[in-house]
Amino acid sequence: MDKILPSRTALELAKQVLAIEAEAIQGLAARLGQSFLDAMALLLNCKGRVVVSGIGKSGHIARKIASTMASTGTPAYFVHPAEASHGDIGMIARDDVLIALSNSGESEELLTILPMLRRQGAHLIAITGNANSALAREADVHLDAHVEREACPLNLAPTASTTAALALGDALAVALLDAKGFGTEDFARSHPGGALGRRLLLTHVRDVMRTGDDMPSVPEAAGFSEALLEMSKKRLGMTAVLDATGRVSGVFTDGDLRRTLAQVGDIKAARIADIMTRKPRTISPDKLAAEAVQIMEEHKISQLLVVSDEGKLVGALNMHDLFRAKVI
Repeated sequence: MDKILPSRTALELAKQVLAIEAEAIQGLAARLGQSFLDAMALLLNCKGRVVVSGIGKSGHIARKIASTMASTGTPAYFVHPAEASHGDIGMIARDDVLIALSNSGESEELLTILPMLRRQGAHLIAITGNANSALAREADVHLDAHVEREACPLNLAPTASTTAALALGDALAVALLDAKGFGTEDFARSHPGGALGRRLLLTHVRDVMRTGDDMPSVPEAAGFSEALLEMSKKRLGMTAVLDATGRVSGVFTDGDLRRTLAQVGDIKAARIADIMTRKPRTISPDKLAAEAVQIMEEHKISQLLVVSDEGKLVGALNMHDLFRAKVI
């Protein structure tokens, strides 16, 4: 039997789907406002759990939102609305917040449990594509996930609408993560069974840093040539500059070298103390290696000096060391 091969039309349709879904998310961003902050306030002040619910495709999205929130510092779980009306409503308590997803806002299974939800005193955040729907009207906060069209050529199958709802859920989860100060170590604790969790929790700076003869350093009195030789020998793209007591007083990097070449006339006569970067970024050997990554990315640097509590040089590392340790 002859094989059926896709045509160029399929590729064009796929690109159109992605464009429509991207357009839907951009539309969400343009509409985001006070209602999002109101939803955030409800969730941040929630004394119970966050319950996420939806039916059909919205149910699948609801499960993902609950999972993302649970792994990023907001205790959450999914409840199936049909099961809720047959006893699982007891899983929702007075101090909880229910996030209900329905593109139409008229899902019978969700509307059926609303009276009991109100009787229990739980709060409701509705994510719908219809601001005039019953679910939107009954909610404490309504988040508008309306899309102009579905990516389906028939404009029937939930595509752009589910993508928009998922993106809105991610926006809530990430905003909550930031508001709660949830960091890499917290994330690792939520993922102890994965390689990421093991790397983030078990790998410290002392485990990946270079020490001893592999650690580049020169005294403040060193000249430019001596510093350049040390940088070339240790292959870290930098050298620490130490004062008479062995404390770090500065660093000289490849970037400093380029800037110095452009600004200083007789570079060979320069003392390294005059052209180094003072008060460089440093890290403690007891910090997580993941924190070293965060510092490097935040300050757009590729090397770090490792210092003791007394400010003395105990190690050095760069991005390549972190790559080798599979921290990034």
